[in-house]
Parts: sequence; structure tokens; C-alpha cells
Amino acid sequence: MEVVIVPDAAAGGELIAEAMARLLRRKPDALLGVATGSTPLPVYQALTAKVRAGAVDTSRARIAQLDEYVGLPAEHPESYRSVLRREVLEPLGIGADAFLGPDGTAADVRAACEAYDGALAAAGGVDLQLLGIGTDGHIGFNEPCSSLRSRTRIKTLTEQTRADNARFFDGDVDQVPYHVITQGIGTILEARHLVLLATGEGKAEAVAATVEGPLAAMCPASALQLHPHATVVVDEAAASLLKQADYFRYTFANKPQWQAI
Repeated sequence: MEVVIVPDAAAGGELIAEAMARLLRRKPDALLGVATGSTPLPVYQALTAKVRAGAVDTSRARIAQLDEYVGLPAEHPESYRSVLRREVLEPLGIGADAFLGPDGTAADVRAACEAYDGALAAAGGVDLQLLGIGTDGHIGFNEPCSSLRSRTRIKTLTEQTRADNARFFDGDVDQVPYHVITQGIGTILEARHLVLLATGEGKAEAVAATVEGPLAAMCPASALQLHPHATVVVDEAAASLLKQADYFRYTFANKPQWQAI
């Protein structure tokens, strides 16, 4: 995988937004897989700025959801469908008809998971999937010990993940659902380009395990090692435990100008 070390979160957001913009210029109806949380916000902000400046057209772009809470109504402000509407669809001027996501309120959750995998395949697959990473190495909501070939399915969140997400629920962990629908690791690996963004010292151990550790279900993000086009973008703090950090800086600094991430 390619590892790019940037000065800060804003620089990471700009780099990834430009990769998305280049993709959309080449393929205007590209299917972009997006993640929620605070980490990817600089990406969406930078891409929105490009749209407003006329540097890229997102009118035909399509958006695919990575995961969703089970049991939260779609209109709940913290359902991921609502979050993505506020942070991605509306700023980029993308309509709801161009959005793909699992149904977290379905009576038959297993059928909803299978239906979402089918919908992604029918849409031609994800062109670029943006990922965050948890402090325990999870991607999407594939917690440690998830199968590296898993498909979209229901998962039970760990206590740590629920605690991490309590900040979105007024700091009250009791409001955080116990279950989610998430794209499986096998599903995620089917995207044509995987881009993982990690910022802050708190992600340093997970980043090191992902990039330099063994391929292991205990660190779900290490599955990116299996992908033919995976890019890990990290700020200096998140890169602080990488043994090969100087090499990663060297290779990116000497990369051909025509070769994007």
C-alpha cells in the first residue's frame, strides 16, 4: 500500500479531495464510498470548495454509505443517513436518488444486508472508498476478529467503540446503539481504490499495525495489505509510530508528477 504523510488534517483532506475530483473528471458518475465521523470532514470540506470554485462537477456523482446504526430512524439526526445528507449530499449538491445505503430499520436485517451488497454490485461497484480507522484498528464497523472475507452484515459494537461514539450523542453512551449494519471487509476490498485517512496521536498504534504489522483479523484494517490500490494518508501524529516513516516520505516526495495517489 502507499503511505502518504501530510502535515495536518487539512492537508490530508485536500489531497484526498483532489483524488476524488480527478476521478470525477474522468468518470462523472463515479460511485464514491464515504465514511462518517470527524476524521473525513476535511475531505468533504475540501471537495465542496472545489465544487463551489467550479473545479469539479459532482452533479452526476453517486454516494455509497459504509455503515448504519440498527434501530435509529432514518430521520434521527445521528443516523448515518442523516449525517451524510448534512455533510456530503447537500454541500455537494447530490440528490437522494444518487445515494445508496443499507436499511437500518428493516424488520429483516439479514435480508437488508444482502440487499445492500447486491445494490453495490448492481451499481457497478465502488470506485473510491474513503475509510477511517478506529483506535482498535476497525474499518467500517468491522471490529477486531472480524472475518477478512466478511460481507455486509450486522455487528455488535465493542464497549470502546460505543464510548468513542458517545460524543455524537451528547456524551451519553447509553444512547449509542449496540448494533450496526456494516459493509464487511470482503465487501470493502471490492472497491477499486481504498483511501484510509487517520489523524491524531490516538490513531498511531492502529496505523502502525495496519501498515507494518502482520495481516491479522485482530487489526481489521490490515486487510488493506491485500488490496492492489490502497492509500493510507496520515498526519505526523498518526504516523509517529511508523518505523518506515522516512521511507514513506522519500517515496512520496520522489513520486512521478503524473502519478496521483
